[in-house]
Formats: sequence, structure tokens, C-alpha cells
Amino acid sequence: MTTPTIKVLREDWADPAVALPSYESAGAAGADIRANLVPEDRGSGFTLYPMQRAIIPTGLRVEIPEGFEMQIRPRSGLALKHGISLPNTPGTIDADYRGPLGVLLINLGHEPYLIEHGARIAQAIIAPVVQARFEVAQALGDTARGQGGFGSTGKH
Repeated sequence: MTTPTIKVLREDWADPAVALPSYESAGAAGADIRANLVPEDRGSGFTLYPMQRAIIPTGLRVEIPEGFEMQIRPRSGLALKHGISLPNTPGTIDADYRGPLGVLLINLGHEPYLIEHGARIAQAIIAPVVQARFEVAQALGDTARGQGGFGSTGKH
């Protein structure tokens, strides 16, 4: 499999000292994404209050090769220690999107959380995409599960 290349463009206002997304270990599946706050927030950071949602800027725009997507996922340490997550996890950045890359965060914790300029706030997974064809059918094939929905396969 060929390693896809993600082209990255910094916004005019973005701080070039903030690192591009990067894999923090040899076996990491996700590349850490950093907050690149607007100039007026860089010194003080951005406070995310309990149950507040906000789009945190990365200062980046990306070009993802056709046939791939970028999935934006929470960082497990932020989720465990502070309740910081993504309300639409995973978020999807499509190959044809060229707008600003923002990370939609939510504070599910009990305390305000300060997002500092340059902090690692999420992770990006690059994954292949298969587009399916949908068609109307007269019937669906039988399975052992049948119409069993949520929780129908038992506890394990």
C-alpha cells in the first residue's frame, strides 16, 4: 500500500511555530493535531467550560488524496483526565474539502479546561474510503440475528 501524502497549507494568520500534525510514536495510528489559536487568544489560551462546545482552530487547510478521508478523534488522555472529547466523533474531513481545519471539542468534565496555544487537542487518522451503491430491493437476505437491534446480541 502506498503511503498517502496529505498536503498542508497554513492560514495567513497561523503561527508557523506550531507543529504540523505528527505521529508521536512509531506505532501510532493517529497524528496529533495542535491548537493554533488566533493571535488575540495565544497568550491567554481558550477556556472551554463544562458542557461548552467550540471549534478550536488549527491554522491549517489540508488536501487529502481522493479515496481517503481524515478522521478526527479525541485524545484518550484528555478524555480520561478532563472529559474533553468530540461531540461528533469521529469527525470526517472529506477529500474534496479545502476549508479551514477546525476541531469541534466539548468539555464533558466538571471543571473549565484551558486549551493552550500549540496544545495537542485531537488526533487524525487517515483511512481509505469506499463509496457504495444503494439500490431498492424487494427483500433482504435472512441472518441468524434478523431484526434484533440495540443490545440484541447479549451481554459480553
